[in-house]
Amino acid sequence: MAREFRTIGIVGLGTMGAGIAEVAARTGLRVVAVELDEESIARGRAHLEHSTERGVTGGKLDGPARAELLTRIGYGTSLADLADCDLVIEAIPESLAGKAAVFTELDRICRPEAVLASNTSSLSVTEIGVRTSRPGKVVGLHFFNPAPIQKLVEVVRTVVTEPDVIDDVVAFVRGLGKEPVVIGDRAGFIANALLFGYLNHAVGMYEQRYATREDLDAAMRFGCGYPMGPLQLLDLIGLDTAQEILDTMYHQSRNRLHAPTPLLKQMITAGLLGRKAGRGFYTYDGPDSPTVVPDVHTPGAADEPVAGADIRRVGVIGTGTMATGIAEVFAKKGFDVVLRARSADKAKAAVGRVGKSLDRSVAKGRLSEADRDATLARITPSAEFDDLADRDLLIEAIAEELAVKTEVFAALDKVCKPGAVLATTTSSLPVIECAAATSRPSDVVGLHFFNPAPAMKLVEVVATISTAPEVVATAHAICTAVGKHPVHCTDRAGFIVNALLFPYLNDAVKMLEGHYAEAEDIDTAMKVGCGLPMGPFELLDVVGLDVSLAIERTLYNEFREAGYAPAPLLEHLVTAGRLGRKTGKGFRDYTNR
Repeated sequence: MAREFRTIGIVGLGTMGAGIAEVAARTGLRVVAVELDEESIARGRAHLEHSTERGVTGGKLDGPARAELLTRIGYGTSLADLADCDLVIEAIPESLAGKAAVFTELDRICRPEAVLASNTSSLSVTEIGVRTSRPGKVVGLHFFNPAPIQKLVEVVRTVVTEPDVIDDVVAFVRGLGKEPVVIGDRAGFIANALLFGYLNHAVGMYEQRYATREDLDAAMRFGCGYPMGPLQLLDLIGLDTAQEILDTMYHQSRNRLHAPTPLLKQMITAGLLGRKAGRGFYTYDGPDSPTVVPDVHTPGAADEPVAGADIRRVGVIGTGTMATGIAEVFAKKGFDVVLRARSADKAKAAVGRVGKSLDRSVAKGRLSEADRDATLARITPSAEFDDLADRDLLIEAIAEELAVKTEVFAALDKVCKPGAVLATTTSSLPVIECAAATSRPSDVVGLHFFNPAPAMKLVEVVATISTAPEVVATAHAICTAVGKHPVHCTDRAGFIVNALLFPYLNDAVKMLEGHYAEAEDIDTAMKVGCGLPMGPFELLDVVGLDVSLAIERTLYNEFREAGYAPAPLLEHLVTAGRLGRKTGKGFRDYTNR
């Protein structure tokens, strides 16, 4: 029979402790909250009063319910006040010594059957549990901040936690109206372990001046649908907090990718802690303000590149989804487009697919029939490279095979007029290899549109060491002209988005491979806890496991970073033909393909 937790103890009434106390009391449970002294209790009580008042203002509580909730919470300044609690949740600052001392004392005070839980976000629950005589009844209960609003709770099992304790705690969390995920005891658990490696990588990119802070953040918002860019998120979390979590992760994993980037330490030393200090990667109009104000690093009108060419006629090479999508984007904006394929029939079929896409827009009321007809009239199908001779901009959008791409660029070099901009949409291959196939490498640039091109706003503008500044400026201007958001980077594997995204996806596969958590729990943690539009395994199945593996191999071969080596589980799934949704089987099985 499952144990019931009717009286909940809370140690620590800071933001997290007060939030957890409110969550428990809202569901009718009796709560006993303990702090160091009366002054600390007063601060905690104020937290609760302000939070529940916001609940009334927001219509989530009425006055009587708020009053009743607050009466369910008792206060004390001694751990002895928790002697009769069924479950005690510790929520004091992240100090292993401090937490261990609390658990040692709780073990002496609480009944033998009582369960003890830590709200730690990164410390070892095992190390905390062994300070008691009941390590089998010690778990991690990592609520996310603010606890009354955030749905995710990570339930952390150690190697000695009793299975029935985990079952009972999971049921308790569900009873609070939260979403529990179960994870083994490793630094960072699920969400932080996956999130902070990604954030650290973004800081490294910024430190190396690979991309501006604005472009890094915009790339992940527009390219992946993330609610915030990585540097914006670090400012919100606090750079000192981020460094502490990364340092804990590194000391447990010894993974160099978890070692805090040196820039973090420098910024912390300088007092640039993020929003709470009024300055971090961005400058804010005051401490704790979310409002960004211009600073010396903010791009101004003078920083906008001046385009070197007037683009009116565009050529697109390819017949796939990306090629037809790009042709549609340019034709909608009034550009004259030649869509070149390997045969006349394939070219006509590709234009037909553009027509079907436009028809869907008409059916949804997004486009008039007249605009549809005008857009289609601007696209000319062709099977000849010679028909591209008068084009101002050529965009290659064929399969990700370097040998085929270089053949196309060599052919374009022969027929295109001097000064024409030659662009590749590659997502991971070296742009310089395409440039080297021509006699005009200064005119070659990467224009990585995201799929589907008509809907996705982001374009990565990739300059090689040979690309002329005016060509980069022209690429930037043309992206803006067709309603896209250009971000700039140089020519290295993954550019911005894939270089940040795929190591994170690979880390998720390694977490699953190591039996720390189930795929469903990992996906839930990242969607519910971090607000991501898809979990890593959902996304891998959509992208295609073979495509993902190819990108991860490209990243590993370029950077020779051990942490980028593709997880063996991913390689085995690809070998077995489980490629994701397109084959009906990937990390999950799909009945409708």
